Amino acid sequence: MKVLVIGGGPAGMMAAGTAAQGGAQVTLLERNEKVGRKLAITGKGRCNVTNNCPLLNDLIANVPVNGRFLYGAFARFAPNDTIDFFEDLGVPLKIERGNRVFPVSDNAYDIVDAMLRFLKKTGVRREQGRAVSLLTENGAVCGCVTDDGRTVPADAVILATGGLSYPGTGSTGDGYAMAKAVGHTVTDLKPSLVPLECHEGWCSEAQGLSLRNVALTVEDSKTGREIYRDFGEMLFTHFGVSGPMVLSASSHIRDMERGRYVLHIDFKPALTYEQLDKRLQRDLLECSNKNLFNTLSLLLPRKMIPIVVKLSGVNGMLTSNQVTREMRGALVDLLKDIRLTVTDFRPIDEAVVTSGGIDVGEVNAKTMESRLVSGLYFAGEILDVDAYTGGFNLQIAFATGRLAGASACGGKE
Repeated sequence: MKVLVIGGGPAGMMAAGTAAQGGAQVTLLERNEKVGRKLAITGKGRCNVTNNCPLLNDLIANVPVNGRFLYGAFARFAPNDTIDFFEDLGVPLKIERGNRVFPVSDNAYDIVDAMLRFLKKTGVRREQGRAVSLLTENGAVCGCVTDDGRTVPADAVILATGGLSYPGTGSTGDGYAMAKAVGHTVTDLKPSLVPLECHEGWCSEAQGLSLRNVALTVEDSKTGREIYRDFGEMLFTHFGVSGPMVLSASSHIRDMERGRYVLHIDFKPALTYEQLDKRLQRDLLECSNKNLFNTLSLLLPRKMIPIVVKLSGVNGMLTSNQVTREMRGALVDLLKDIRLTVTDFRPIDEAVVTSGGIDVGEVNAKTMESRLVSGLYFAGEILDVDAYTGGFNLQIAFATGRLAGASACGGKE
């Protein structure tokens, strides 16, 4: 049996190797010279391969879009299976905060190399080329056509072409067009896990400043509800904010409207209002003859000081012993809740993942096979499923790739 896998990302590589394990003759068609380009840059080059989430329901809860569709795939290839898979391929893994799983080496290329060993071991044939259309006959897929006019025949085809994020790695939406052409529905494509643009111009003044151990809350001002809360790292940019917490927060924003979502940043979440007030009072007393700008350097990164002083309305040139209780209160209020108004997501090509994709109602969740075209399977980001940060999206890629590959060759692994 000939199986053609289109797309050499994590889902495609897993699907190809799995189908080959099942006895199929597998061709992996990838438009780039090398496979795994996006995998190599995930997790800032460290590669958060999965999340060691112990319970299936908890895993599903971290997939806000069509999570239930993944029950079968996750049950068949759970996070512990992903961990065993890579450790069996010679990559020691470690578990960090939030159950995030990384290679001990902190090097994503170790994961890419492991996948390459998997392809070689299982006998997958790799071929460079860009598929532009699927071939069908009597309602069944029978191969594809490449952009240089070649025909690649197959008994089954697995589409694992990714989304629209990071187009430089080859994710340019080719799979959506091919699926549409054979009758599939593609839901609205939006960025997810993406930086946020903000209205406040002072973000550009803090550009490049990375904050650690701060708290972030996202409020939906339309409903008055808190939709996200976390503690960790974020980064100021010329357009607004980025960093791990911000990317996670973006995936909770489902109906973007200019000005609807407000970010609340607590610079000192470990301190209550009263504790922070006492801390500031002590600093002012110790530096009584210095101006406020200098005193605040004990509490804040230098880039934030003029911004905080300006927003508080307190004169930064006052000596510390001239700062009144009311002024101190204004500073503490700001440090415990500095606000930014979200205007938009950054462009989709800056997103970590794409939200939207092949309508899962047209895909058999037990096999990843198309309900419309016999022998056509889907895996990974091309599907309309996306998760929060923390290794969940790669787990989706590996689990759906495993299931699609096994199904395409008759259910064996």
